[in-house]
Amino acid sequence: MAPPKPSLELLRALTDENVLRALMSEARLTRAEIAARTGISKPTISDSVQRLSEAGLVVDTGERTTGRGRVGSYYALGPDLGAALVAGVTQHRVTAEAVDALDRVRAREELALGPGAGPQAAADALATVASRLAGRVRGGLRTAVISAADPVDRTSGRLVRLPDAPFLIGDLDPPAALAAHVAGPVHVDNDVNWAARAEHTDGRARDADDFVYLHLGEGLGGAVVSDGAVRRGHHGFVGEIAHLWTPGPDGTAMPLTEVFEALGLRRPGSTAIDVDALRTRIAPGAAHADETRTALARAVGAVLEAAVSLVDPRLIVIGGEWGPDLVDTVADHFARSPRPVPVLPATLTEPELTGARLRAVEELRALILSPTRPTSSP
Repeated sequence: MAPPKPSLELLRALTDENVLRALMSEARLTRAEIAARTGISKPTISDSVQRLSEAGLVVDTGERTTGRGRVGSYYALGPDLGAALVAGVTQHRVTAEAVDALDRVRAREELALGPGAGPQAAADALATVASRLAGRVRGGLRTAVISAADPVDRTSGRLVRLPDAPFLIGDLDPPAALAAHVAGPVHVDNDVNWAARAEHTDGRARDADDFVYLHLGEGLGGAVVSDGAVRRGHHGFVGEIAHLWTPGPDGTAMPLTEVFEALGLRRPGSTAIDVDALRTRIAPGAAHADETRTALARAVGAVLEAAVSLVDPRLIVIGGEWGPDLVDTVADHFARSPRPVPVLPATLTEPELTGARLRAVEELRALILSPTRPTSSP
C-alpha cells in the first residue's frame, strides 16, 4: 500500500521553511536565487514569498537587480522579527549583545560590576543591559542565552555557589532578572561549557566529537564533550575541578585550588587565582619559572589523567587567561602518563560568548520558523 501523500498544508509549510532558511543565510535574495538555493521551482517560491510577506516574515527590500535580463526584486527577513540576547556574566562585568537571525550583532552593551558585587548587583546589571538592548532592536528580545562564570543548576537556570568559589555572583537567577525584558525562553549555562561548544564548532576541536576542555584562568573549570554534546550531569556540575585532589608543590595531595595557595598565586582574601602574578612567575627567564611550571603541570596533569580514565577523550583543549601559556609543559608531562592524548591550546577569543551566540541564533531562528509549521498532522 502506497504511503499517504503529504497534505498541501505540509508542502506549503516545508516550502516556507526553506525560503526562510535561505534568507537566514543571506541578507537579501531574489526569488530566482532562492529557487536555485533550495531546488524548489520559482512559481512555488513566488507563492511562498507572497504568503510570508503577508505574514510579515519577509519583505521586499525595494532593491532591484541590474544588468541584462528580467529585473528581479530582492527579499529579506522582516525587520520586526526581533533579536536574541546573548550575555556573559562574570565577577567583573556583564557583557551583552543583541543578535539577529543572520548571526549579526545589532547592538552591544557592557556594565562593570564593582568589587565584591553579589547576585543582586549582577541581576540589576543584567536587567539594565537587556532593557537598553530591547529598546534598540525592532521586535524586541525574543529569547536569551546566558553564559555565567559559576555553576548553573540545569533545572532552574539559577547560579549555584559552591564552597570556596572564587566569585560572588552565586544564587543569581537570570530568567527572573530578564522576565520583563525577554519575551521568550532564557537558556543559562556555565561559561566553560559554552567555550567548549565554540571550540567544537569553530575552534581547535572542530573535528573531535569527544574531548575535554580545561579552563585555567582566575577560576578553574572543565567541560566534557562526548559524542558531540556537552555533558552537564544530574545537577549541571560536570567539570567543577577545583576540589579534585592533585599533587601539591611538595608532592603532598591537596585540592587543585590549594596548589595555587601553596605557590602564593591566589589573590589576598580570595580563592581567585592571581593571573598576572602567575604569568610573571612562569615567564621564560623568571626566577623559579621551571619549578612553578613543573608544579602546575603535575597538578593539572593529575586532573587530566582522571578525565582520560573516566571519559576517554580524543584530545584535550586548554583555554583560559593563562592556560595556553602552560600547554607545552602540560603536554610534555602528560605524554608520560599511562594513557596520553594530544593536549592543544584553545584558539578562540571570547569563546564563551561565541558558544552562547551560536545557541542564541539557533533559538531565534526556531522561533521565527515556528509560525510556518503545521498545527496538526495530515
